[in-house]
Amino acid sequence: MRGLTFKKGIHPNYNKESTSSKSIETLMPQGELVFPMSQHLGSPCKPLVKKGDSILVGQKIGDATGFISAPIHSSISGKVKAVEERTIFRGTKDVCVVIENDFAYEDSPYMLENAIDNYEELTRDQLVNIVREAGLVGMGGAGFPTHVKLAPPPDKQIRFIIINGAECEPYLTSDHRVMLEEGERIIEGVKILLQIFKEATALICIEDNKLDAIDNLSKLTKQAEKIEIVKLHTKYPQGSEKHLIYAAMGKEVPSGKLPLDIGCAVFNIDSIIAIWRAVTKGRPIMRRIVTLAGSGFNNPCNLKVRIGTSFRELLEYAKWDEEKTLKIIAGGPMMGTAISSLDVPVVKGTSAILCFTDKEVSSQKASNCMRCGKCVEVCPMELVPNTIHMAAINSEFDVFLKHDGMDCIECGCCSYICPSKRQLVQSIRTAKSAIRSRK
Repeated sequence: MRGLTFKKGIHPNYNKESTSSKSIETLMPQGELVFPMSQHLGSPCKPLVKKGDSILVGQKIGDATGFISAPIHSSISGKVKAVEERTIFRGTKDVCVVIENDFAYEDSPYMLENAIDNYEELTRDQLVNIVREAGLVGMGGAGFPTHVKLAPPPDKQIRFIIINGAECEPYLTSDHRVMLEEGERIIEGVKILLQIFKEATALICIEDNKLDAIDNLSKLTKQAEKIEIVKLHTKYPQGSEKHLIYAAMGKEVPSGKLPLDIGCAVFNIDSIIAIWRAVTKGRPIMRRIVTLAGSGFNNPCNLKVRIGTSFRELLEYAKWDEEKTLKIIAGGPMMGTAISSLDVPVVKGTSAILCFTDKEVSSQKASNCMRCGKCVEVCPMELVPNTIHMAAINSEFDVFLKHDGMDCIECGCCSYICPSKRQLVQSIRTAKSAIRSRK
């Protein structure tokens, strides 16, 4: 029934050794914190506060403006310093609430009032509303509002809950450490999901380069009903929703369709922890685990940090070598974003910050396509990347659509394998954005 892997893909070096054995450390913020009002897919939030307002930990400072949106909460107490546009890690500007930290960390009554001891007594709608009000989004990087996944249309029955513990991007180890250190909370979070989807079975999917995590969660689920551990072969991009489903279940999600169309819902490991925390503790998303790795760090680590903390504080904690660092990436090396400023905030989707020196950064320039077909051999979506790439750079959007360019998941396999070092995925991403804008 289960394939344990998917078609094609690549095997980049793991490069996880520097942080995989290090316990999660906690970093408390020192300066002002910045909260962008768009930390998720969908509509940005509307600020609920103004300059001079006093703020408590867990207080809602930005409210959702649509169904596909998620509220934003303060991770500290203090006073609102400004509500203004600030640069975020993508290099664009976003409306942000800036809060001056008073270091008191006084909790909002909201959290105490919404802590639930017996979630088994709550209805599905009540649980979904708690998740929505807590501002939960996918913590794997995409930032899709979690409450939307928990409320599929009436004609879509979720039969399988897929927990994504693959963490297939090189260097990243935050989910790995969470599976080792917070396994009990993961299992409780899964049980909450099973309370919402009563007919479903949960599959916790972990790659076989994390055998200690597989062993830990296997012990914790020995007596658990409807929760299974699935060991997958290590391959990139195993963490992609469609490929994870195929690897775990042998089922394909058709082009243009979503996992719910075949009865599946996929959640990241840290998202499960966030669900547990929201339901049992009444706490919204205010923190996340960030991997700091790469040869530019003298102290690579996994840090538990407050949302809104400056990248600069994290880099200084990990003792980055400013002189030798050539590139800083927010996220993984395959799908992350190179940043040009350190004065940007950690957001809900910040999974890692990588500092690369000349040991990792290639200086090769792009050359003409060799027609070798390597990009076709590795594309997990079974596309023809070079054809789509040429259509993209020539703005031939009809050709782009004819060859299913919109199905590209931007995993970067084609760029990674290309001997001519052509910027395939970057051009495809730009074309997709242009086509969406036209629509």
